[in-house]
Amino acid sequence: MDVPLYVWLITIAGILALLVFDFFSHVRTPHVPHIRESAFWSVVYIALAILFGVGVWVFGGGQAGGEYFAGWLTEKALSVDNLFVFLIIMTTFAVPKEFQQKVLLVGVAIALVARGVFIALGVTIIENFSWVFYLFGILLFWLAWSQAKGGDEHGAEDGDSKLIRLLRRVIPTSDHFDGDRMTTRVDGKRLFTPMLLVMVSIGLTDVLFALDSIPAIFGLTQDAFIVFTANAFSLLGLRQLYFLIAGLLERLIYLGQGLAVILAFIGVKLVFHALHVNEVPFINGGQHVEWAPEIPIWFSLGFILLTITVATVASLVVSKRRQQRGLTPAGDAPSEVQADAK
Repeated sequence: MDVPLYVWLITIAGILALLVFDFFSHVRTPHVPHIRESAFWSVVYIALAILFGVGVWVFGGGQAGGEYFAGWLTEKALSVDNLFVFLIIMTTFAVPKEFQQKVLLVGVAIALVARGVFIALGVTIIENFSWVFYLFGILLFWLAWSQAKGGDEHGAEDGDSKLIRLLRRVIPTSDHFDGDRMTTRVDGKRLFTPMLLVMVSIGLTDVLFALDSIPAIFGLTQDAFIVFTANAFSLLGLRQLYFLIAGLLERLIYLGQGLAVILAFIGVKLVFHALHVNEVPFINGGQHVEWAPEIPIWFSLGFILLTITVATVASLVVSKRRQQRGLTPAGDAPSEVQADAK
């Protein structure tokens, strides 16, 4: 799409305004969000994302609208998967639930900045080096293989513990939280609190998540405006979604496999596109490969939506059956979440 500068500025200002509103209306005063509150605001942010997508469809055309929704769905699914790691970090640091909102909001802000930088670099590189599509395709195949093996789920806790030990060596930190403060005084010495370590850990993982998500969405569209807004709206409301589905995360047992299928599909789409615009000398003599199909965006959107639906439904059905057979604990949901639900 040919997006005027003022539309970019208005969009960015609107996203920043939503973050500021989120801080002053929910995060500024520490509290444990109830299920009803989290559900309401999750629906609000999803509705805003869909409304924005309808606007893209109306003003940019069906192709642009389809690319936005495919990108947003993919990024949203990846964001849910990332909540597993956030849950591990919060548990490792024993972050009081009333302070977790602030950590997550800071993480969303860091993620927006990091992805904005990656998107700007990605667009510049793609416009000048078409062979990057091959690299992105290979990267997505590798990420799909990692998801299918479940390596992220089994290795995340060990990786996070190593990161935490490294941060504690570098940053002088107290053993206890002091409210939601970043620093505290212990025996007359000024030390950082574990709250800073939590935010640094979330920020670093957000940067790593960007390395996963940006190649995935570039496989669906190369429009910078769509890439940025799909990422932004997938992150907005992530804080509320965390508290809403915290008790369900352990039950989404096939989410990793579903994401593996999506990433592999986008990898195939990227390789086909790379062949279609090929300029690499040792492939077809540097000429475009005309037989390489261009997968239409409507097919991508339908495939992604179907895969997410099947993975979610299968996860919930199998988890329920296992629970009934006594193969998993009956109380998978954290006690706080169960208490909120009551």
